[in-house]
Amino acid sequence: MDTSTVILQIAAILIIARIFGEIAVRFSAPAVIGELIAGVILGPTLFNIIQPDGMIRILAEIGIILLLFQIGLETNIQNLAASGRKSVIVAIGGFIIPFVACYALSYYWFGLSQLVSLLIAGTMTATSIGITMRSLKDIGQEQSKEGQIVLGAAVLDDIFGVLLLAVLFDFSQNGEVNLVSTARILLFMTVFFLIAPTIAKFLSLLIRKHERVTKLPGLVPTTIVSLVLFLAWLSHAIGIPELLGGFATGLALSRRFFIPFGMSLKADSEFSDKIHNQMKPIIQLFTPIFFVTVGLSLDLSSIDWTSTFFWYFSISLTAVAIVSKMGGAMLIKENFARRVVTGMAMVPRGEVGLIFAELGRSTGLLNNEIYATVVIVIAYTTLFTPFWLKLFYKRFGKYMDD
Repeated sequence: MDTSTVILQIAAILIIARIFGEIAVRFSAPAVIGELIAGVILGPTLFNIIQPDGMIRILAEIGIILLLFQIGLETNIQNLAASGRKSVIVAIGGFIIPFVACYALSYYWFGLSQLVSLLIAGTMTATSIGITMRSLKDIGQEQSKEGQIVLGAAVLDDIFGVLLLAVLFDFSQNGEVNLVSTARILLFMTVFFLIAPTIAKFLSLLIRKHERVTKLPGLVPTTIVSLVLFLAWLSHAIGIPELLGGFATGLALSRRFFIPFGMSLKADSEFSDKIHNQMKPIIQLFTPIFFVTVGLSLDLSSIDWTSTFFWYFSISLTAVAIVSKMGGAMLIKENFARRVVTGMAMVPRGEVGLIFAELGRSTGLLNNEIYATVVIVIAYTTLFTPFWLKLFYKRFGKYMDD
């Protein structure tokens, strides 16, 4: 594909994402819904104008990394730490319950093979942290008590998902699980989350010092973006998602950051505000590309809508995927309304589920019909969750008060 075509496609993505985002907001829906629908329209489902690969895929990855940086930057560390135990419960319950339930449905009820059933179950365990937090942000609930629980749980879900993906990949290739490889990934993750935020914090101090004396404008956004992308690369290099590198950087530059082992550094509030204000336009430019790309990846035209198996399996899997994912939130000690909305926010699979599905398709484990079923379940949970959340808060938000 030549450069001019890519440039035109990027221009189309940006303007159409903006138009559909505006339309969604006018109809009291979260803007992310409009951006996802824009992707569905531009992609193979309808007009097949744009393929989610090459430069567009790279820009989308940068978009989700920067979005997670912003989420980390705006996160109240104390609130996140206070919700730690509940986030762990939600994450573990929301990982194990869907895995067991979806495996049982696929293997025992629909008679699929063990490996295919394991892969389908794995696809249904991960929460899309990007979709979830953007949906909460659109309705102003990202800093709420349940928002902090969901944030912690979604980050843990990503970590669990990476470990499960490594296990299933080994199993699909060798017929056995390589525990040494899985343990190594877990160790690398632990080390990364101990040292990466500390590195980011000390580098930010250098940036702040030079920002006061430089005569060349643009130091803050240039160096912060570079720092975010470097730590995203570092996270990928040790085997975890790049977006977690962006999140770790944002946490380190938030108003108060705790260094491991009990030490702490107070951020300069004025400098933190400067980072937020100068990075916001960049983040707003890139993040719609990511959500449009998720829509581009949902090829709903490949589905045989007349297939009886497709309807039985997709409806059953969707129901089990939604109910079981909410199971983890039912285990925490909170009022019922907060538990329900926490569970609802954990439902979307989005880009994480698509990674699992693509692994199954590329290795030949998932045939076209099963792959299409998995994709449509991901589409259901991705597209409908922002609506559910907005409607729930509108009708039951008053019951969230303790």
